[in-house]
Amino acid sequence: MARDRKPSIAMRLKSLDEAIDLARGRASDEVVEAADSIVDRAGHRLSIAGEHTVVALAGATGSGKSSTFNAISGTQLARTGVTRPTTSEAMSVSWGTEQPVELLDWLDVQRRHLVASGESAFHDLVLLDLPDHDSTEVGHRLTVDRLVELVDMLVWVVDPQKYADGALHDGYLKPLADHAEVMVVVLNQVDRLDATQRADALADLRRLLDAEGLTRTKVMALSALTGEGVAELRALLEEVAKAKAMKTQRFTADVLRHAGLLAAELGTNPVPRLGGDVIDRLNETMAEAAAVPVVTDGVLKAWRHRGTIATGWPMVSWLKRLKPDPLRKLRVGLSPRELSPTDVSRTSLPKATSVQKARLDAALRGLLDAATDGVPRGWADQIRRVGRGNEKLLADRLDQAVAATDLRMDRGHGWWVLVTILQWILFLALIVGAVWLALPLVFALLQMPIDLPVIAWQGWPVQTVLVAGGIAGGVVLALLSRVFVEAGAQVKARQARKELIDAISEVTAVEVVPPIQAELDRLTAAREAAKRAG
Repeated sequence: MARDRKPSIAMRLKSLDEAIDLARGRASDEVVEAADSIVDRAGHRLSIAGEHTVVALAGATGSGKSSTFNAISGTQLARTGVTRPTTSEAMSVSWGTEQPVELLDWLDVQRRHLVASGESAFHDLVLLDLPDHDSTEVGHRLTVDRLVELVDMLVWVVDPQKYADGALHDGYLKPLADHAEVMVVVLNQVDRLDATQRADALADLRRLLDAEGLTRTKVMALSALTGEGVAELRALLEEVAKAKAMKTQRFTADVLRHAGLLAAELGTNPVPRLGGDVIDRLNETMAEAAAVPVVTDGVLKAWRHRGTIATGWPMVSWLKRLKPDPLRKLRVGLSPRELSPTDVSRTSLPKATSVQKARLDAALRGLLDAATDGVPRGWADQIRRVGRGNEKLLADRLDQAVAATDLRMDRGHGWWVLVTILQWILFLALIVGAVWLALPLVFALLQMPIDLPVIAWQGWPVQTVLVAGGIAGGVVLALLSRVFVEAGAQVKARQARKELIDAISEVTAVEVVPPIQAELDRLTAAREAAKRAG
């Protein structure tokens, strides 16, 4: 079975950089900037041509660091003596045919020496002698702090008197616990100890390092004065120089550390999902704030109003025309021909009351609470900002959505035409019958006696039948029609409410939900990128 390959340092850096971009402005600035710094630093270091490995010797005043440097390099380049500090600035020695100028420029090491060599075991090795980390000179300490972040491997030189010094352990070793594999702690001046003291000192140093999470940090004994242990340390550095993997190992540790810190900022709780129930409640509340119940009631009354005009008895239905149409009064459900080309879809609906606004705010708050449940604080703050970002425009968007909704008021009333025709036939019959009945009286008043023929139907004069039938038929037809008009009004009101809720949902889906969902997706992507980097 094939073993899973670990991602390369380049892939880790790319993933960490992606996580940084996604987390910027939402995670801690300190953590984000620190991670960004390591991406820049590692990217620059890995882009520098050459296969050089940079090893730095660091230590406190009097630890014999410079003597160790000379013993390892086989030179007398590092100045030793009783004057403190003896190392005022970083110095480098390189092995090969030419100086790694670009690398040393990046490290900002000005004191440079080249040991010309062809097939030396130290070929492509750059050895640095750092200033004392406990120097009273601030500039010296700053140089150490800067280079500790840049070099590929660190060799800490300690002496039997100060190997447990808090300045070293608290200031450097503990914070660099993630880099245990690229550090070596050398106990120098062991020639001053007898066998028992040496064993005790080495055991105590090992115990201290293990307690600080540095179990993978190698401990070595050395005497720069007698040369004891020098060969072993040189052999280790030769192996490091030959492997040419230390810089990758160093920056991998950096990336893992900062990816872990960033991942901690991003949290581990499940990313919330915007469920349908929460959004449905928001839509219902928005519909109420946008006066959807008013429009629904307007549809109900408008259908009754128009249906009564169309199917009512003509003798009284014309009175309905004197009353304004409920929907046109609200400026909703207007057809395109009822709007001028320059009209903007706006309604004359009443503005949301304070109670409705409070309910809308509560519904929006409920959505935001659901979206920020278990989310890191910085991300939660951003979600709340974007969730309320369009709040001022929301009322206008809702009003436009209501105004533009097709309420289907121009459909489903085809039968009205038939009833209207029947009503006018009945009304015409009433007029004919009434005129017929009135003619004898009119002629009598004009003293023009005329004998009109008498036409009967079932024993009733036709003119009387026409009048009675016209009135009775018209009223009965109007009453029957009102039943169907009312049923249609109820259906239209339900349909209108559904269409309006759908229109409100579209506003929610565009103005409210996407910005929030984008932030949740961004958190998911940031977590995945940080995980790939780690």
